[in-house]
Amino acid sequence: MKNNRLEKIIKILQNAKSPVSGTTLAKTFEVSRQVIVQDISLLRAQDVPIASTNRGYYFVTSDRHKRIFKVNHKDEDIERELHMIVDMGGTVEDVFVCHRVYGTIRADMNIKSRKDVAEFLKDIKNSVSSPLMHVTNDYHFHTVSADDEETLDIIENLLDREGLLVHE
Repeated sequence: MKNNRLEKIIKILQNAKSPVSGTTLAKTFEVSRQVIVQDISLLRAQDVPIASTNRGYYFVTSDRHKRIFKVNHKDEDIERELHMIVDMGGTVEDVFVCHRVYGTIRADMNIKSRKDVAEFLKDIKNSVSSPLMHVTNDYHFHTVSADDEETLDIIENLLDREGLLVHE
């Protein structure tokens, strides 16, 4: 029964056009959301490429080009930064910081449109939590994916021109 559910979860996520919430999966299989969380953990342990956002789980496809950008900016530039990336055809896969004590702290984002940017900003505004970049004085990294290296070059040049890219 459980292996059958795991296989079905993979198929659902592979066919989904947007993230699927744990609650939706729990209702589909008539189990608790906690059971779904455990199932997802098992699948990840088996190297099934599943990522999560605050909107749910999604299957990660690896046919896109990826690049990590180190950036630094204030809260008022979050929307501008994310718009620059998605408007040029990029997807913000995640955000992470490198903390001297805690090590790397990462959160999946999967932001690929202005609608996703608006939802993310709304979630941050309505939350008691603050953006992860606050942990490291606004320095943070984004893994950005795109269809080709040219698009990543354009995004990198734009972030640099706008003063958000950090050169080491």
